[in-house]
Amino acid sequence: MRASRAGEPFIGEASFAGRVTGDLRADRVVIDDPAEASALHNRGWFGEPRPGGGLGLSLLEAVYLVEGGRLEVRRDGARATMRDLFRRASAVVDQFEIRYLVYRDLRQRGYVVEEREGPIDFQVYPRGGAPKKTPSRYWIVARSERAIFDLAEVLARARDASAVRKSLLLAVVDEESDLTYYAVREAEPKGHATKADAPGPVVVHFLGDRAMVVDEDQAKALHASAFFGKIVGRRLQLSLLETAYLLKEGLVEVRNADTDRPIGLPRLVREAKAVQPDFELRLRAYEDLTARGIIAKTGFKYGSHFRAYEGDPDAQHAKYLVHALPQGHRGMWPEISRAVRLAHGVKKQILFGEVGHRVRYVRLERVRP
Repeated sequence: MRASRAGEPFIGEASFAGRVTGDLRADRVVIDDPAEASALHNRGWFGEPRPGGGLGLSLLEAVYLVEGGRLEVRRDGARATMRDLFRRASAVVDQFEIRYLVYRDLRQRGYVVEEREGPIDFQVYPRGGAPKKTPSRYWIVARSERAIFDLAEVLARARDASAVRKSLLLAVVDEESDLTYYAVREAEPKGHATKADAPGPVVVHFLGDRAMVVDEDQAKALHASAFFGKIVGRRLQLSLLETAYLLKEGLVEVRNADTDRPIGLPRLVREAKAVQPDFELRLRAYEDLTARGIIAKTGFKYGSHFRAYEGDPDAQHAKYLVHALPQGHRGMWPEISRAVRLAHGVKKQILFGEVGHRVRYVRLERVRP
């Protein structure tokens, strides 16, 4: 739906048929006629029945019904225009236009939609379902594309929805009023890789922004143990993440490539942070993925931190792209949209890992409800 220009009627207003009449009272539209109220409620589960008959409609419902030509609203005996309704709704309902666009879209898709208070904006019933007859299917959170992406909030809502067996959808409205829906689930990635082993410790030479195993036998053995690094000629090149992990596990001995002096873990981390400031964040995520049996390799080509395999990277495609984010991360929705779209384009699942005292993962996927 596009917004109206000054003096221009909204879509549907000009074709109003005047089938049901309601009165605007504070933040509700009240239909007093019991027959009209019952007919409107039973045909679409709009509103909340009032004691003794009649129906109370929210402003979202009222705007939708007026737009569709099914309701006329009066205020102090005179007809209220769509502009009057929008002004009232915008004054009393936070982010009314965003919520309304989502509500309208879901209704036009054939769903029965109930408004909720708190962090969830709507609960949606399956097609053919209705309140008090069938359980709701979706919990919906409506957001503008300019809203903050709060990772902790998204994880909390995903857990809440999972606890009551609901599917959580984030409905994001862009500046042209188009909607994108994201299904959100907390994820527990698991792989089949066994714990690393090596005939060691293996001698690794530190090269500044990567490391290398020169001994051919050691290179082959370390790579074969859990697919660490990449064989280049007869050598094994390791990323700094792999090197730090192997050093912590006591599987390698790291030496300066120029002086052959040993390098301990604290120095290695300092050197790595100089070329990759978020190194410790990535290392925590890498360690967690490895502990889960996942083979984690760089996701640079896909704009993420890792591409993650459940098994042999030479025999299967990566299932996940993983991006590590610090606890309390707050970002922008266009960044999330880009990551989800790219992962979908290469047939992978995108996981955002919140790195705190432990790593928690949330999966976002574009869907059409």
